[in-house]
Amino acid sequence: MIPADILINGYLNGIFPMADDASGEIYWYSPDPRAIIPIYSYKCQKSLRSVINKKVFEIKIDSDFEAVIRSCSKERFEGDGVWISEDIVASYLNLHKLGFAHSVEAYFEGKLAGGLYGVALGSVFYGESMFFNIPNASKVAFHYLIEILKFNNFQLLDTQFINDNVKRFGAIEIPRRRFQMLLKDALKIETSFILPE
Repeated sequence: MIPADILINGYLNGIFPMADDASGEIYWYSPDPRAIIPIYSYKCQKSLRSVINKKVFEIKIDSDFEAVIRSCSKERFEGDGVWISEDIVASYLNLHKLGFAHSVEAYFEGKLAGGLYGVALGSVFYGESMFFNIPNASKVAFHYLIEILKFNNFQLLDTQFINDNVKRFGAIEIPRRRFQMLLKDALKIETSFILPE
């Protein structure tokens, strides 16, 4: 398990851990360029807005963090590598107990259907991973993550690497140097992680 102070210090400096799929060894990363999602320019897709308006899913935060991270740690398809090892799970469960790691969860008929987790420091949310068991569940969870971040005055949403999954939410790449400048400023602002009513 990564000690909480080392893990937090890594995030404060824009560095995050991932476990090697084969060996389980943990490596630290600081990508250049870095992927972020501009919080205040995010636009909900029309098709997703319909799902949200129908209230198909019940949204909760931090209700079952362990179930979320363990769901994120599973292979999405055969041969798909995973970077969330048992050491990573234990490390983030510890961060969650300390109040730094959070989950946004979507429930369908009382059962966890999808969600995401990440780390909140200052006014920065470092998105880590998401999953779904029912279509649209993770998209709805992400929509509410944005609502939470706006409501609590977060300034930076880090998604680390660019891929098709984060691109659909409006992710862009910026130079690492620019990311470090944004990070430094955003860490100065204290926030809470509260779901708007």
